[in-house]
Amino acid sequence: MPPPRSAADDRPPRARPPRPRGVPSPRAGSPLPAAPPSAAGDRARPAPGDVTPSRRGKPPERGPGARRRPERADRADHSDRSDRSGRSDAVQPLRPVPPAESAPHVEPAPPSAPAPAVETAPPAETVQPVQSAPAAERWTDAVPPEPTDAARNPTGGSTPRGGPESSGGPGPTGGPAPHHAAGLDHGVLKSLLGAWALAACSAQETAAVEAHLTDCAPCAGEALRLRDAVALLHPEDNLDLDPRLRSRVLEGALGRRPARIPIPEWAEPFDAETARLDAPLRDMADAEWRAPVRLRWFEGEREHTRTATVAEVISHLMAVDGLLAGQLGLSDPLAALADEPGAPQLAALANPASRTEAYWSSGIAPEGRLVHGPWREQTHALMRGASFADATAAEREVRGVRLPLRDAFLDRAFECWTHAVDIADAVDYPHPAPEGAHLRQLIGLAARTLPHVLADRRRAGLAAQPRRLSVAGAPGRTLHLEVEGSGGGDWYIALDSPTAEAGPEGAVAHVAMDGVEFCQLVAGHVSPLDAAAGAEGDPQAIRDVLFATASMSRL
Repeated sequence: MPPPRSAADDRPPRARPPRPRGVPSPRAGSPLPAAPPSAAGDRARPAPGDVTPSRRGKPPERGPGARRRPERADRADHSDRSDRSGRSDAVQPLRPVPPAESAPHVEPAPPSAPAPAVETAPPAETVQPVQSAPAAERWTDAVPPEPTDAARNPTGGSTPRGGPESSGGPGPTGGPAPHHAAGLDHGVLKSLLGAWALAACSAQETAAVEAHLTDCAPCAGEALRLRDAVALLHPEDNLDLDPRLRSRVLEGALGRRPARIPIPEWAEPFDAETARLDAPLRDMADAEWRAPVRLRWFEGEREHTRTATVAEVISHLMAVDGLLAGQLGLSDPLAALADEPGAPQLAALANPASRTEAYWSSGIAPEGRLVHGPWREQTHALMRGASFADATAAEREVRGVRLPLRDAFLDRAFECWTHAVDIADAVDYPHPAPEGAHLRQLIGLAARTLPHVLADRRRAGLAAQPRRLSVAGAPGRTLHLEVEGSGGGDWYIALDSPTAEAGPEGAVAHVAMDGVEFCQLVAGHVSPLDAAAGAEGDPQAIRDVLFATASMSRL
C-alpha cells in the first residue's frame, strides 16, 4: 500500500532541465536511485575538495541514470511528523513523478561512489521550515554548460549575475529583453529615443540605443518617427533676400557686358536701398498700408516722436526726394501745390520738414497702396538722372540739405534705410542692414559732417567752446571714432574747427561702437548716453560728439 501523499506531492511538477548527452532516461516503472543521506536541515552541498559541476565546464560523469535530486536525511521523519501534526507548511519530501505504465523498465546504474553515512536527526527535535533552494542548487547535476561571455554578449559588456542567463532558466517573455550590454533596461532606452533623435546623447548612450533598435521593433518605429519630426524643426527663415545679392548679380552681369551708362558709385547705395524697400511694399495688404509707424528723431537735447501710416512715410520720402529731382531737372511732386490758392511757393519749401508737412496737408498725396507706384517711378527717374549727370553736377550743392549732389544721394539712401526699418518694425517684417561697402559710405558721410554740426551746436550754445583757435589746415584736437563690424573703420573728428586738419597725433578721446549702432545714433533711434560701447579720454569732447551725432537726425 503506497504511503499517504503529503501537501508537497500535490504541487505541480517542475520542469526539469535538459539531460546531459550520453545519459539515458530512466524507463517508466523503474524507481529513481536512492538519494544519499545528508545531515538534518542542510542542503546537499559538496564538501570542500569534492568535484562539483562547474558553470563553464562539463559536469562530472556519474554514469547512466545518475540524475537525482538531493533529499533530506530526515525525510521520513518529517513526513511522519507532518502527518501527525496536520501542518501543511512543514517541509514535505519530494516524491518522484509516477512512472508511466506503458514505458519499458530499465534498471538504473549504480552510483559511482558510495554514499557517505549521515547522522539522523533526533526524533524530539523541532523541525524548522526550510525554504526551497534555487533551481541551480536543487538540480546541480543537470546544469548544462554555460556559453562563454563572448557568445552570450557580443557587444563586449558584462552580463550581470543572477539573471535568467546565469540561472539557466528561461528569460522573461512577452516584452523586450533588457539591454545588458549598456546596463540599461527597455524603459530607460525608450526614454532616450528623443535625445537620440536630436543627436543629444553621449557616445555610450548612442551605442546602447542603436544596439537596442536592432532587437526592438516598436522602439525602431518610434525612433524613425522622431527622426522625421526632427527634420521639421528648424528656425524661421528670413523671407528677404541677401542685401548683397543684387549687387553681386549686377556686378556679374556688368562684368560680362558693361553698361553704356554706368551708375555712379555715390548713387549705388540709394539704388540698393530703394530696391530693398520696394520688395516688402509689393506684398503689403491694404490694412498694412494703414499700419501706424513710430518715427523718432533727436532735436536739441531730447528725443521727439511722431506717428504716421506706412503710406504717409512713403509720401514723406517722395517729398524730400523732390529736392534732388529739382536739382537734376526732373518734376517735383510738390509742383502741383503752386496752382492751389494760398499755397506756399516751392522756393519757401526748402526745408525737408516743411515740405513733408505741406505734402501731407495738401491732399494731393496718393493714399494707401496708390503711393507705391509714383514713389518707385520717382526713384527710377533719380537714378537715370544721376547716371547722366556730369562731374560738375555731382559737386553742385542741393538746395535745402546744404550738401553736394553726391552726398545728398548718400543722405537719401540713409533715410530710405532708416524709414524702411521703421516700416518693418510696424508690420513685423525683418529688414537687415545694408551691405558693408554701402554702409561704409553712409558712415563716412556722417563722419565728414560731424565737424560742421559741432560748430553749429557751439554757436547755439549746445556744445563747449574750443579750448584754442586753430588756423585752417593746421592740426588741432581730434576725437578718434572707431566703428566696428561690417563697413567699419577709423575716422578722426576735428573738435575745434571744421577746417582744421584731423589726424591721430591730435586725438584727445577715443570712442568705439558698432557700425549699425552708430547709424542708429545718427538716425536718432538711440540715446547718446547709451550709444558708445567704449570711450576714454576727454569726457566733454566725447559728450559733444555723441550729442552732435544724434542731432543730425530729422523727421
